[in-house]
Amino acid sequence: MPAPARLIVNMDVPDLARAEHFYCAVFGVSVGRRLGSGAVELLGLEAPIYLLEKAGDSAATAAAPARRNYQRHWTPVHLDVSVDDLDHARSMAIAAGAVDETGVRQAPYGRIATFADPFGHGFCLIEFNERGYDAIAT
Repeated sequence: MPAPARLIVNMDVPDLARAEHFYCAVFGVSVGRRLGSGAVELLGLEAPIYLLEKAGDSAATAAAPARRNYQRHWTPVHLDVSVDDLDHARSMAIAAGAVDETGVRQAPYGRIATFADPFGHGFCLIEFNERGYDAIAT
């Protein structure tokens, strides 16, 4: 039987050094490997994050007319990161350059705050309560 698939996360960023600093400070990850001069592997979450340096307004794919845009953009795929202390993680994110878009909100599963990183990507920090997502599971 083949091994199960493994999730990895790739994120395009216009400034690799700035993105590396941001994600290491906010998510508590560390650099695993450098993949040439334009990519870095970040380890410490359940899935590795690969930051890929791509210029703004460059073609997103060869098959579509989309261009990379690093202003705040929305996509249905984003990162949710579980933290033990939301207030501390929130202050670290803001200090590193994240834009706090909602403040801290209560949810049946805990507390959540929504942000945009300096490159326009949305992400959430979640402090789960003792029930976590079981509080909303059906």
